Amino acid sequence: MNHSQSESYAKAGVDITAGYRAVELMKASVQKTMTAGAITDIGGFGGVFEPDLTGITRPVLVSGTDGVGTKLKMAFLMDKHDTVGIDCVAMCVNDIICCGAKPLFFLDYIACGKNVPEKIADIVSGVAEGCIQSGAALIGGETAEMPGFYPIDEYDLAGFAVGMADGNKVPDRNTIKAGDVLIALPSSGVHSNGFSLVRKVFDVENADLKAPVAELGGKSLGETLLTPTKIYVKPMLALFDAIPVKAVSHITGGGFYENIPRALPHGIAAEIKKDDVRVLPIFNYLAKVGDIPERDMYNTFNMGVGMVVTVAPEDADQALEVLRANGEDAYILGKTVESEEGVILC
Repeated sequence: MNHSQSESYAKAGVDITAGYRAVELMKASVQKTMTAGAITDIGGFGGVFEPDLTGITRPVLVSGTDGVGTKLKMAFLMDKHDTVGIDCVAMCVNDIICCGAKPLFFLDYIACGKNVPEKIADIVSGVAEGCIQSGAALIGGETAEMPGFYPIDEYDLAGFAVGMADGNKVPDRNTIKAGDVLIALPSSGVHSNGFSLVRKVFDVENADLKAPVAELGGKSLGETLLTPTKIYVKPMLALFDAIPVKAVSHITGGGFYENIPRALPHGIAAEIKKDDVRVLPIFNYLAKVGDIPERDMYNTFNMGVGMVVTVAPEDADQALEVLRANGEDAYILGKTVESEEGVILC
């Protein structure tokens, strides 16, 4: 038992004993994420991980960091805190899987106005679930109680992931040429981008977030917006094992217009027929309520496409087969063409 305490610090608004209670409450969730490489328990000054290099001819480390952004406001309003941790992990591991990197471990950072151990444990349970979905070990983190900086009932959440790839298999966008195939992996919803606009359009602070909405299939707006970001690690790892992947784009902030060109060489664009995009109901509803132009929608949101994979035409059928066998309802989104436009929606 830790007997460290400070009455003076507590009078300033920081309860260090609450931190100890939070760690105890989260231990069971963290333990579920432990993989063979994790060789330290939570609570130390550093997380130690021993990677397995079996079958990797040229090991390279790939790292990614991100947060949940203003989607956290939805968690505050709904008083639901056990899913935003999945978002935090997803935003990091979905980035590094674009390089073919298998996530090894994850660390989180929670800053709050007041450390309520049960709330912190709920947040970390979501982080742990995201780690389980991606095969990463949650080997450490930090909780900072910062009264006067954050409101007592709010917090921020960020993290980072480290993964390993075989350098010989990391996608090279310079191999892409006109006629290659673009494959879409569907999103689960808005994911964790564009929420400043979402919150403004729906006036979420004053909306009834729990009322069913016909345009959303009877689901509530709050439930729909809090849907966790899909994690694509396991199906993508299977794809990398099966075929040469030319490029992968994680569709985050900036939507199609910013993210797809990041994985294309100069002079090559993505040609996509709008009728082929399987737009989710939340985006149609958002555009309608907010009177948002189509260009802005595709330049802000994922529109129902969480990832775009570029493969050679001769590999497209096998890519679809592998992704579908691993739980992804993948489909052909478009093709690459010679153009300076980046993305051509037609």
